[in-house]
Amino acid sequence: MTNPYPKLFSPLKIGSMHLANRIVMGSMHTGLEDSGKYFRQLAAFYEERARGGVGLIITGGFAPNRSGWLVPFSGKLSQSSEVKNHKILTERVHGYETKIFLQILHAGRYAYHPLAAAPTSLKSPISPFKPWMMSEKNILSTIEDFALCAALAKEAGYDGVELMGSEGYLINQFLAPKTNSREDQWGGSFENRSRFALEIVKQTRARVGPDFSIMFRLSLLDLVKDGSPPMERIALAKVLEKIGVNIFNTGIGWHESRVPTIATVVPRAAFVWATKKLKENISAPVVAANRINTPEVAEKILDENSADLISMARPLLADAEFPIKAQQGRAEQINTCIACNQGCLDMIFQKKRATCLVNPRACYEVEYPLQKTQNKKNIVVIGAGPAGLAFAITAASRGHQVSLYEAQDEIGGQFNFAKRIPGKEEFAETIRYYKNQLDLHQVKVFLKTKMSIEELQKNPVDEIIISTGTLPRKISIPGIENQKVVSYTDVLSGKIIPGK
Repeated sequence: MTNPYPKLFSPLKIGSMHLANRIVMGSMHTGLEDSGKYFRQLAAFYEERARGGVGLIITGGFAPNRSGWLVPFSGKLSQSSEVKNHKILTERVHGYETKIFLQILHAGRYAYHPLAAAPTSLKSPISPFKPWMMSEKNILSTIEDFALCAALAKEAGYDGVELMGSEGYLINQFLAPKTNSREDQWGGSFENRSRFALEIVKQTRARVGPDFSIMFRLSLLDLVKDGSPPMERIALAKVLEKIGVNIFNTGIGWHESRVPTIATVVPRAAFVWATKKLKENISAPVVAANRINTPEVAEKILDENSADLISMARPLLADAEFPIKAQQGRAEQINTCIACNQGCLDMIFQKKRATCLVNPRACYEVEYPLQKTQNKKNIVVIGAGPAGLAFAITAASRGHQVSLYEAQDEIGGQFNFAKRIPGKEEFAETIRYYKNQLDLHQVKVFLKTKMSIEELQKNPVDEIIISTGTLPRKISIPGIENQKVVSYTDVLSGKIIPGK
């Protein structure tokens, strides 16, 4: 079979490292990084993506010291005793043709704890803690901590590190006038504000040697007032390349920015123009990121020479087999990320383990292994909304015989309402995915069919799964019973045409 995406699946040599393809699973925090007891689950999560064919994985952020923690006792790599856990990750990933980088992330003023430290003692709008202003001694020791973390990552078997210099974290805080009002050699002029980033790269390269890859995630757009001027970013990239950075990843927007950057309302590949501008000014490979969720979009970016690699974090959360499905010409079987953020970001901000709205196994691969059954059953599923569909295809993929009944004339349940909302059109992608999976796993589908107890008794089955969804909640506000007030289901289904 001819490869339908030749650019996306072409190899790439970066220094002494060879990548099998151009797909990068970008860094995303899952919550599994935050305790040593979850490394087995984290290893299973990454291994499933490696098995699915991704070229490079970048871990969630690990702090180089305690002040850099995102939350108390979150992921950290700062001493030799922590290396053994990381070897679990690298060994599992290296069982496949996949490379893996450790992301080194210092939260700076975004830290959610009283040890937070930053260039200036300026509280962020997304943390209750005002950071300590870093002293000269603290700055120098933090630079050493970054370099040590990279050296420990090399010892743990990682193929490289990503230095998190975007999204408003510590390195980015030093670079931006908004968060750096220092009057010493670490603030003021561009030369001084960039000193912290440059010293980290210099000392890191000195510790890890010439053959270990260093990626720098550069904020190409801060999207906050008094962020780094655009020309400074290009100038910084040129210097970083000279002193040892092998690859540049794209960072778009600070976490406190009010501009959407990864939500469904953001057009696909909306920020690739910024990546292309960087690529035109440096020689090192550049990674495009943000709202790239189909192989067609990824191929187009590479074909137009706008980037050298494509970062897809949430798309690989939604479907671990995204790469291999695309390479084999099975793109219609990809469980597309719809950028809802409900299972990933929303869970992390609630201090829960991440998962995925369209792939509930994500980050729960150990707890929910997919194994062929030795006890095949005849199963009836009532209700073809997202929950019923997820159960039906999972049961069928394990070898059960599944029949799916739906009272409406189409599958999808509440997703059929969601896809009609402006900015949520991509919910239709999940329905498309389920339609293909129902056919692939030979699930018998009966639409416009209301199932009754009497009907079920005519043909006894082994299991009955009731997934008939929910009713809209009643809102207790004055006037709710007025005939002018209608429900969203009536409007979105077309049952009622609203007036002005």
